[in-house]
Amino acid sequence: MSTLKIGVIVGSNSKQSINKQLAQGLVNLAKDRADFVFLDIAQLPLYNRDFDGTPAAQPFEEFKAKVRGCSGLLFVTPEHNRSVPAVLKNAIDGGSRPYGQSAWGGIPAAIIGTSPGGPATSMAQQHLRNVFVFADMPTMQQPEGFIRWTEGLVDANGQVGSASKEFLNKYMEKFLAWVKLHQPR
Repeated sequence: MSTLKIGVIVGSNSKQSINKQLAQGLVNLAKDRADFVFLDIAQLPLYNRDFDGTPAAQPFEEFKAKVRGCSGLLFVTPEHNRSVPAVLKNAIDGGSRPYGQSAWGGIPAAIIGTSPGGPATSMAQQHLRNVFVFADMPTMQQPEGFIRWTEGLVDANGQVGSASKEFLNKYMEKFLAWVKLHQPR
């Protein structure tokens, strides 16, 4: 089997995003087992179906082509108001339109996220799971990744700290196995 190409989508457009830091740490844990590419969603315009098929839809068409080129997708997201951040929902909506031209269908996915709060990003992840069912994305169910952000979770060099390294390494092993399981035969 050829090398897996994993798209990493961070559900935040903040330059200081702790989820972006977590995503980099996860990539560093598994970069010897797959190729990873960060798919930027911050520059996508607000999706509007009136623009389908027009030059205004070009950013979404380019984004969809990148999504379709991936073997699997790793979503690393914060939680906003107990749900999915608007920038991430916009990317998912635009990537699924126009109807019948979704880029997401059949691509295996996993969801993980971090927050300083106790429940971490559990509600956002549950909402994403509901969306992914409709988008026809087989989504890894276990292990769940509700990561509480603490000092040292990921260091300044993008390396996962020793307290979380074992769990997050196993998470990535399971995710890559999930992606392999769902590759066309």
